[in-house]
Amino acid sequence: MTNDLQVWQLILDAGWLVKGVLVILLMASIASWMIIFNKRGVLAKAEKAADTFEERFWSGTDLTKLHESIASGHRLTSGMERIFDSGFAEFTRMRQQARMTPSAMVEGAQRAMRIALTRETEELEHHLNFLATVGSTSPYVGLFGTVWGIMTSFHQLANVNQATIARVAPGISEALVATAMGLFAAIPAVIAYNRFSNQVDRLEVRYDNFKEEFSSILQRQAHALSQE
Repeated sequence: MTNDLQVWQLILDAGWLVKGVLVILLMASIASWMIIFNKRGVLAKAEKAADTFEERFWSGTDLTKLHESIASGHRLTSGMERIFDSGFAEFTRMRQQARMTPSAMVEGAQRAMRIALTRETEELEHHLNFLATVGSTSPYVGLFGTVWGIMTSFHQLANVNQATIARVAPGISEALVATAMGLFAAIPAVIAYNRFSNQVDRLEVRYDNFKEEFSSILQRQAHALSQE
């Protein structure tokens, strides 16, 4: 309890610039934790949705019925489901046009799936740049507050006749709180960024692999249609 009161006292006794640095770092830390909890739920939901859709897709169900069930749901698709829906919708549209070659139909579907994959990746990576920025800059912001606080402490010593540790230590302690706050904001942001980036990369690989496998299926269907 005593240590907590001492820390709060150091913050209250700090200079106005150091207090400003602490407020900035505190706001950055709060924003980081909000993003961390939100992104954790989003990525967990995306992985679960990918598992569920892959199970449906590879269960042998008819692709047209699968597409119709997605379209009749009247909801926004996401993840692997969005890639499938975009590709099959474009494939169906081009198939209904006259004089479409099999390669043109497959290329159109692949183009639609690439766009859907890009948009899905952008959504998964949303706010990750903020975590990276907080993780890389917070220690330097805290160090700036520390340096400024130490400079102020030494400047105040010029007005006294005798410089002692007792006079210097409180000012230096106040200044070091800024560095501690910078690390407090940076460490969780760096850990979360590395973890989430890895999850996004693995999901992107899964989506890309599905896109390629689905393209092969569409290619076989296109050639079968051309021979009818």
